[in-house]
Amino acid sequence: MSFGNMNKFADIKTITTTKDSEGFATTSQTILASVRVYREGRHGSEKWANLAAFSEATDLFRFRAIPGVVVTTEHFIECEGELFDITSVENVKGRGMYTEVLAKKVVSSVGKS
Repeated sequence: MSFGNMNKFADIKTITTTKDSEGFATTSQTILASVRVYREGRHGSEKWANLAAFSEATDLFRFRAIPGVVVTTEHFIECEGELFDITSVENVKGRGMYTEVLAKKVVSSVGKS
């Protein structure tokens, strides 16, 4: 993977919801890292056929490992104005150089996103 293939920018975020003393919920987003990513949408390739267990995933993201940041399924990715819920995180080939993430696009239940 080279920087030529990583031609999109994404933010890895954590989203927390807190309630105030009156019971109103407030959602806050914290950016953990901003990275260059390779993004591949779901299509009929052999790779996606082999990932049938993750049928809910809509996109694959690959980026360089970030020192000091552990990406988990509790995080979200925002890329090109779209929000994705991470469903799987994998260390590519076990070398610790790249991280591969399968994610599902978050669709708003109210209005259009």
